[in-house]
Order: sequence, then structure tokens, then C-alpha cells
Amino acid sequence: MKGLTAKEEELMGHFWEKGPLFVKEMVEFYDEPKPHFNTLSTIVRGLEEKGYLSHRSFGNTYQYFPVVSEEEFRKGTLKKVISKYFNNSYLNAVSSLVKEERISVDELKQLIQEVEQSHQEQNDN
Repeated sequence: MKGLTAKEEELMGHFWEKGPLFVKEMVEFYDEPKPHFNTLSTIVRGLEEKGYLSHRSFGNTYQYFPVVSEEEFRKGTLKKVISKYFNNSYLNAVSSLVKEERISVDELKQLIQEVEQSHQEQNDN
């Protein structure tokens, strides 16, 4: 799946938060100066071409809805970052976060406990 620009990701955030939308509704989410209807419509059609949105027809207008969940998007984005910047190693990514003090030792211990608990629950089932 193709990546998103910052503006596309912003628009997807509206769909993930609010559900199906008409482009004319989206214009109202912005402060002045509001983006032009045609600008948003172009971005939304691009999101549909990339496979993130689909639509339902209502006469001569479309209501768009997400076909990729925010969770799916997050996971895919994380995989791309891990692959591109950490040689496909999740261990290298976590190690980098610890070294840069983005994750404390206590948080790392908590994460290990959660993983061990989840693993144990899977083995019990």
C-alpha cells in the first residue's frame, strides 16, 4: 500500500474519527481560510485511488468511507520505518528508543512483563 502525504494522513484522521463523510462536510472541519472544495475532493479521490477510501453514490455526490483502519495504517507505517531505518530489526528499533531515552528502563520492564503475560495466555489456550 502506498504511503500518505501529511495532508492525506490528516484527511484520513477525519474519516477514522468521524466515519463516512461527504467532501462538503470536510470543508467545515477547517478554520478560515478554509481549503477549497475542489482541493479536498482531489485529495480524497487520490486516497481512493491509493486504496484507503471507497465511496457510495448519492445522486450526483459521493460519500466516502475508510477501507483501511487506523490500526492497519499504523502497523504498516511501523513496518516500513523498521524496515527502512532499522534493517528490519524490531530489536534495533527498541534499542534505539532506549538509548535515546525515549523509553525508560521501567517502561521496558513493563513491556517485557506484558509480552510474557500475553505469551503465557496464548500458551494456556
